[in-house]
Amino acid sequence: MELRQLRTFEAVVREGSVTDAAVALGLAPSSVSQAVRTLEKSLGVQLFVRDPRGMRTTAAGERLLTWAGRLLDQAEQARREVVAADAADREVTRVRLGALESIAAELVPAILDRLAARRPGLQVEVRSEPSREVLLGAVGAGELDAALVLDTGTALGDLGFPVPSVGPLEFLDLEPVPLVLVGPPDHPFAGATGLSATDFDGQRLLVNTASACSFALAADRLFGPGVERVQAGSVAVMRAWARQGVGVALLPAFAVTPDLAAGTLVALHLPLPTLHLRLTWPPSAAAHPTTRALLYAAT
Repeated sequence: MELRQLRTFEAVVREGSVTDAAVALGLAPSSVSQAVRTLEKSLGVQLFVRDPRGMRTTAAGERLLTWAGRLLDQAEQARREVVAADAADREVTRVRLGALESIAAELVPAILDRLAARRPGLQVEVRSEPSREVLLGAVGAGELDAALVLDTGTALGDLGFPVPSVGPLEFLDLEPVPLVLVGPPDHPFAGATGLSATDFDGQRLLVNTASACSFALAADRLFGPGVERVQAGSVAVMRAWARQGVGVALLPAFAVTPDLAAGTLVALHLPLPTLHLRLTWPPSAAAHPTTRALLYAAT
């Protein structure tokens, strides 16, 4: 059944004849008759008894009339709500997005490009923080509309970081963030296959544990205590030290692609977990135009 057919059917019942329904709808009588015949054929029932005095509904027609009113009312309600939601979304002129510093530097620009293409008038304020806890706390407190973090699993914090007690946060995984274990070109495992995490026992792993770094948490899930942790600071420092052979580093692919292409670092072929770029927001804000605009542009 099509809404157009139901409107025509309802008009015939209301006006009592095809001719009067056609006048009310601004259609040709032949179009009204065709719509009624098509509706009857699709249902496999007779909806009208046709006689010289006009058209009277059958029992099936009476039942359909009730449903037609409900369906047409719901369609109109859906139209009003969609139009209102679109109008509200277009009234949003600013969103406040938080991101960890490494994400803000490397991954947020692509999201900003999508926002600019889909919502040209939308202004985005990006707040970068070294601390994931500060970001999530700001989302819960309403200081940010949403935040981007790196995580894995089916619940926020499955990577191993604590979730601040700001109430439950909803999230959506936007895209995978592959990890690469890198070392200097002369590393003994360069080019080796079939490696396992225990093969690295006794080696040094460069990490940044100052603020529960996502890559350090991922490394903790991968390596046991036999691998010595060496705190190297930022991703840039970890990358530079790995080039010089101070240790190996587990880093996002986006951070080491130029070095791998130049041959200043090599990928060590160990099965690795994949992180996800995760957008988080308060559940109470899910229907807010700001959140909808951000979700639409980010996905």
